[in-house]
Amino acid sequence: MYGAISQIRRSSISICANIAEGHRNTKKDFLRFLDIAQGSLEETKYYLILAHDLGYCQSVEDLLLRTEEVGKIGLV
Repeated sequence: MYGAISQIRRSSISICANIAEGHRNTKKDFLRFLDIAQGSLEETKYYLILAHDLGYCQSVEDLLLRTEEVGKIGLV
């Protein structure tokens, strides 16, 4: 359980960090950082689903909806 929590923390932090880091670079670099952030977002979703499947949490639907909202940040 502690390993899953650690992975969720790292992947979710990576989303915002990559968006912020890419923002200060060229458009090409920014798109690359957005792609990396999208990968981290998908990783976060996977760990949330895994935590649910392993019985660590009751419901992840709300959290998955929130990850969808985070995924829209780079599209603005």
